[in-house]
Amino acid sequence: MDRDRGAYRTAQLLKAGETAASIRAAARAGGLDDIGPGWWAVPTADRDVVAAVRAGGVLSCVSALKLYGLWIAPGYPGLHVRCSRHGEENGKRRCSPFGRQPPTRHAVDDLPTALACATKCMSDEDWIAAVDSALNQKLTTLEALQRAWPRIPRRVLNMLGKCDGRAQSGTETIVRLRLRALGFHVEVQKWIDNVGWVDLVVGRLVIECDSRGFHTSKEARTNDARRDRHTQIGNRIVVRIMYDEVLYCWPEVLADIRAFTDADRHRDRRRR
Repeated sequence: MDRDRGAYRTAQLLKAGETAASIRAAARAGGLDDIGPGWWAVPTADRDVVAAVRAGGVLSCVSALKLYGLWIAPGYPGLHVRCSRHGEENGKRRCSPFGRQPPTRHAVDDLPTALACATKCMSDEDWIAAVDSALNQKLTTLEALQRAWPRIPRRVLNMLGKCDGRAQSGTETIVRLRLRALGFHVEVQKWIDNVGWVDLVVGRLVIECDSRGFHTSKEARTNDARRDRHTQIGNRIVVRIMYDEVLYCWPEVLADIRAFTDADRHRDRRRR
């Protein structure tokens, strides 16, 4: 029951060995809190999960994806709740997946349901970045998602076709998507001798995408500098892009990349 983060239906507690009497006793002793019809929470329950149940639904969409530890782009505040049929009838406007509306048996939606809801709340590139994160962490596979979604809208199929679990960060995913949309041939997670794996490669141009939470320690910065030196010794050009630059300064970043590609400096002349 770890997925539910401390909030459970009565049926779950009974299945786990509790009885109606033991549940009532735990509630009187402060070990359980009644958070809605047929729902209970332990004192250490996740606050967002409890809030979602109190709102008449379950934690889903972007909020559940954050709980699963996926990379989520900024710009999605507030609590994302998928309501039960009762909640919907009461006029609460909440998240819903494409296709059928599954029952709200758990306080936190499973990953496929949360991702299905997120297709309606997130931009295409942000959703693809979240799926890439799930794939990279081996929380799911594209095949598993397709099995979970019997009827997939064309837009979602198109997005799935652009997902790549090799991406090491959401910023890497976003840069890959934007460059490919502009017609660049982008190689993902390419191995370079004496350097290791690099994020993206366009000809001789190596693009390293730093994501918030990484590359911040002195040791990491030193390693980045060493990799950059070795990469350039190998007749390549390194462009390192920071998190904020990808999300908030993309036109300037793209102009820098094009300064190399428009001048044809990214092409490997040794192959001619």
